[in-house]
Formats: sequence, structure tokens, C-alpha cells
Amino acid sequence: MLPAPVACCGRPLPHRLAPVSLAVLMIFSPLARAQSADTPRVLDEVVVRDQGLQDDLAFGKKVVTGSRLGLSVKETPAAVTVIDREAIERRGADNTQEILKGVAGMTASSAPGSPGAVFYRGFSGGSVTQLFNGITVQYDTIAARPVDSWIYDRVEAIGGPSSFLYGAGAIGGSINYVTKLANRDGDFTEAKARYGSYDATQVAIGTNRRLNDRNVIRLDVNRDSARGWSKGTKREAWQMAASLLTDLTPDLSHTLAVEYQKETVDRPYWGTPLTKPFDGKVHIDDGTRFKNYNVSDGLYEQTVKWFRSILDYKVNDQLKLRNTLYHYDALRDYRNVETYAFNASNTRVNRSGGLLQRHDQDVNGNRFEFNWDSTLGSLPTAWAGGLDYSLNKQTRYPASTGNTALGNVDPLAYDPGTFNGVTGLASDVYRPDRSNRVTTLALFLENRTFLSKDLSLLTGLRQDHIDLEVTNYRTVTATDPAYFKRTYTPLTGRAALTYDLTPNANVYVQYSTAADPPAGILATASFAQVRNFDLTTGKQHEIGSKFAFAEGRGHGSVAYYEITRRNIAVADPNNPGTTIPVGQQSSRGIEVNAAYQLTPRLQASGNFSVVDAQYDDFTEKVGSVAVSRQGNRPSGIPARVTNLWLSYSPSADWRVGGDLRYVSDRYADAANTLKAESYGLLGAFVQYKLDRKTTLTARIKNLTDKVYAENVSGTNMVYLGAPRTLDLSVQTSF
Repeated sequence: MLPAPVACCGRPLPHRLAPVSLAVLMIFSPLARAQSADTPRVLDEVVVRDQGLQDDLAFGKKVVTGSRLGLSVKETPAAVTVIDREAIERRGADNTQEILKGVAGMTASSAPGSPGAVFYRGFSGGSVTQLFNGITVQYDTIAARPVDSWIYDRVEAIGGPSSFLYGAGAIGGSINYVTKLANRDGDFTEAKARYGSYDATQVAIGTNRRLNDRNVIRLDVNRDSARGWSKGTKREAWQMAASLLTDLTPDLSHTLAVEYQKETVDRPYWGTPLTKPFDGKVHIDDGTRFKNYNVSDGLYEQTVKWFRSILDYKVNDQLKLRNTLYHYDALRDYRNVETYAFNASNTRVNRSGGLLQRHDQDVNGNRFEFNWDSTLGSLPTAWAGGLDYSLNKQTRYPASTGNTALGNVDPLAYDPGTFNGVTGLASDVYRPDRSNRVTTLALFLENRTFLSKDLSLLTGLRQDHIDLEVTNYRTVTATDPAYFKRTYTPLTGRAALTYDLTPNANVYVQYSTAADPPAGILATASFAQVRNFDLTTGKQHEIGSKFAFAEGRGHGSVAYYEITRRNIAVADPNNPGTTIPVGQQSSRGIEVNAAYQLTPRLQASGNFSVVDAQYDDFTEKVGSVAVSRQGNRPSGIPARVTNLWLSYSPSADWRVGGDLRYVSDRYADAANTLKAESYGLLGAFVQYKLDRKTTLTARIKNLTDKVYAENVSGTNMVYLGAPRTLDLSVQTSF
């Protein structure tokens, strides 16, 4: 009998990972044998003709999230994904979270309490950093609420620790939302109109225009509204992104970029209660699928503003400088009853968790960076580095009923009531609780050196100095002082080797570290969340390969990783707003991506991931009893995620396609006593070119009208995914 495969850190692979690991070795072996003595050592970019291979792994795509050195996807020694504008449109990704679901192993949901929730490589919450044009606002699960995708040029993701690039956090990975900017590619205007189920309506327009020889302006505007599939929900949102690119001299340019986002959701859906008794799997009453137990005047509203001033200077062919000055301002208001649970006989729904809340946040910062191409002796080398400063201030204004019962209603026929009538709280009186001030100063440096023609070494370091200051505006107690300050000085880094097996295939190995403030999100941390916690530290080992095959008609990548994080703070599923200290949490897994042009008319692409995530050292307090959760899977983490996309063009004017998404079961609690079952979603589209620049698309999502839990957190309710929807859109350019 063959011994169990062993990972690089000595921990045996679970049996479900063993076949995949053997497949990885089978891929590597023929690629290595294919390398001949006279084969060019430098990877060449593969150009696919005919209709063009459309995938997220194209070797030549530049990626800014995985490195500051301007490397392409194939050159970056990490699992990186770039979902560009073409892929966004092709997949019908209407918002940023729908884009994220195309990343291998990633799941996301917009449950109102944590609308930016992302699960990646066995981690979630503040452990997955979400950036906006490379800038972190340190409030990921709230600030990364799904935004309509029109204003974004692309979304990039890197798996595993990346604190050395963007600061504290990012043990599970980093996501970067990149906004459209003015460019010198020529004048064009594009527009889109869409109408679909539940009165979903979108009208969008974008234009890029050269004003004169030195100035280019771009403006993108989007309006989106919907009635919502849950009873009483209504959403309206506006987004605007404007930028002016000015060539001050042939070597000096300036970009001024402004963004504005306004969103209002009336009576937002917070979840559906689970029926009792619990039998280990989540169940809902079929009649409650479209019900909304929030109050009639429930509200979520946000206004977000971005300002960036970007100065680029080319000193010479070897040295380039960039300075980014930025400002972020966000105001978010909540007025809802958020928690629902069936009584023992499933005849009444008990409501609690009334919350009036305001988040007022602003971030100011400046980042200076350089890129320098040089040599170390006879070895070609490239450097990137700089200085990053930011001041992040947030004040919260909560008024809450806590866990106090707020009455009960019939699950099928009920009067939702008003916020004031149900909770007794005023609906528009905001009283400050505390203000958090986070000051960050960081130095960062990266280097890539070719040790030989086919072997390169990539290293990176970042030193942060983080000051957290919290001012309490309410009653002073021993656990909630009037003022406190904490300082953190994490040092994080990465070291990686990349070896070119053939002109179109490589292998890489990397080691990276991460550090995170103990509560995960310092922008809202309280004294109780940080006073007894050590600095959270994490590390990752990763090995992988990126390759082209079938004479460039296909691309693929495979990666195996192991991540360990110590002293992590995770959200308590049964007590929103609080955290639990965990001694150690780890994950290990495999991610596979591939895209293949089967024929000039037929293309397939997809990805597959397996992750084994667990608590290595975690004791949970249940009542007054300490219970070990060692070996349990963290809540909300699926062990397997699969995506598949097919596209067929029977003629030059027609295209049809389909997609499949599978997510395995997830636990709702740390005890692993309640599980949401796996689900599969099917989608389909038909596309017709009215003329060379105008396309009409009909698309169905959740084709089988599957009832599924998109998010599970706690043992009383789940956040359901959207039912079957149909929309028709027309897009044109001129």
C-alpha cells in the first residue's frame, strides 16, 4: 500500500486531497521532460487567435495585486486571478460579489450585517483584505458591500498572505477592485440598458475623450434599481467615476480621479428563520422563502466618496516614480430589526436585535513608490519600494435593544410594524459610542533577481507601525475606559522562486507571512477586543505551476498551499459584534484553473478547489463550560467549490452559453452541529449581435430555482440566495 502523501510542512494530506496532489505531480512531470537543451529560457507570451481564448489566467495580463514590480500573471509566484471587463460582461456579473464568485475557491455573500463577507482559503472576515485601487480602508466586511460592476475595469485576487504588500491582514488573500480610468487608447462611448425579474433596472453610460494633445477625460455613470425578491425590499443605487489624465511633460503625468456612490435599501432582507427541532441540517418553512421579517421602515443607506491624485514620473528607462494622495469618506446608516427565530412549535417567529446605527468613516493617506530596473553584478534585477501613510478615523453611533425579545409574529401573515413601534427606539437620533483613530506608517520593498536565465528569486518585506487610539463617549468602566491606545509593529514578507520549465510553463514555490491586529478590524475595535490578545501572526507555504498547452489554445494553473494563523480573533456566530480568541487556525488546499478553446467556436473554462480548514487550538465557552473545538471546521467555510463556463458561437452573430457553480456544505457554528447542505446553480445565456457594436443578451440565473443558503452564521437563521431571475440587456459602443 502506498503511504499517504505528505505536505511540505509534514502534515499528512487528507484522502480527498491525495488524488489531486498526484494529478499535480503528473502535470509537472511531462512539462519538465519537455524542456530541451536548446529551448529558449525566457517565457514567451502566448497569443491565441481565432476568437481568442477568454480566461482569467492569460499569461500576458499584468497584475498589480500580486506584486508592485509590474509582473504578469505568469511571472507572479502566487495564485493570482484577473477578472477583466470582458469576463465581467461575458459572465453577466452585475455587481462586485458576483465577480468574486469566479475566483477559484472563493465564496461571498451580502448578508446585511456583514455585506462584504468573503470566504477564501479557509479564512473570512478581516482575514481577507479587500482593496480599492490598492488602498485598504480597514473595514472589509462593511466597506466592500457589493457595488454595481459598471464602474470597474477589473477585479484582481491573490491567494494567501499578502500583508507585505498592503498592510495588516490578508492571511487568506487579497482582493483589489480597480476602477476605470482615463486612458490614451482613443475616443469611445459605451452604454448599457438592462431590465429583469423583480423590476431590476440598469442604465449606464461611459465615455473616454481626448480633450487635446495633453488631456484625456473619462466619465462613467450607472443607475441601478430593483424591487427585490424578498417582500417589501426596494433598492436604488447610483455610481459615478470621473478621471482626468494630463500629460504635464513627456515624462510626467497626473491623474485626478473622483468616485461617488449612493445606495438606499428600503426594508432590507436580513435572513430567514430555521425550523425546529434541529436535526443537524438547516431547514426552512417553504412558505417563508420570500418573507421579510424586518420592520416596514427598515433601512440601509450609504454614501461613499473617493478622491485620488496620482502623479507618475519617468526619470529614465530604468527608474519610475509614483505618488498617490487619497481621501475616502463614507457614511452608513442602519435602522432594522435583525434577528428572527421560530418558537419550538414553528408557529410564531420571535424577533429581536433592534439596531439603529451610523458609521461615519474617513481615510486620508499618501503612498510614494518607485520602480527601478538594475543589475546585481551580472544578474538582472528589479526593485520596487516606497512609503505608505494613512489616517483612518471612524465614529459609530449605535442604539440597540440587544437580545431583548421584541414580540413575535405569524410566520406567513403578519404586520411588520415600524422601527419605533417595535423597538421603542427613536428612528433618527444618533448618539456617538466611540471613535477609533488608526494611524499607519509603513516602509515596503520588493526585489526580483534572475539567478539564471530560467530561475528567478522574488523577495519582499514590509514594516508597519500602527497606532490605535479609541475614545469612549459613553459610560466609563474598567472594560470600557474613556481612552486607550495600542501600538503594533508587524514585519511581514515573502520569498519565492520561479523556474521556467519550458517557454510556456513554470513552477514556483513561495513562503509568505502575515500579521493582523488582534480583533481583525481596528476601525471598530473595542478595548475588550484588543486588551488580552497577542499580535496575530500567519504563514503560508505554496507550490504551484502555470502553463499553456495545445499550442496555446489552453491555459492552466495549479497550486497547493498550507496556511497557519495563531492568536486569531473570529466572529462569534451567535453574538454578532463580538469576537472569540482562537489559539490557532489552519487550512491547506489545492486550486486548479483551466481554460481551453476546444474548437474555434467552442470554449470551456473553469476552476476547482479543495480546502481542509480547521481549528487547531480553540476552546469555546458554552454557558459556563469550556468546550474544545479542536479539529472542527470554521463556520461558513465550504470544503469544495467548482465553477464551469461554456460558450458556443454557431455563427458570427450568435453566441450561447451556460455556467455551473457548486458549493459544498458549510457549518453554521463552531461546534459543527448544524450544517447547510451543498448546492449547485445553473445559468444560461443567449447573445445576438445586432450590428458590429451592439449586442443583445438574454440571461437566466439559478435556472432550476434552487433554494439554498448563501450565508450561514449562527443556529437560528440563514441568508438565502436569490431565486431564478431572467434579464434582457442591450449594450453598445460608438
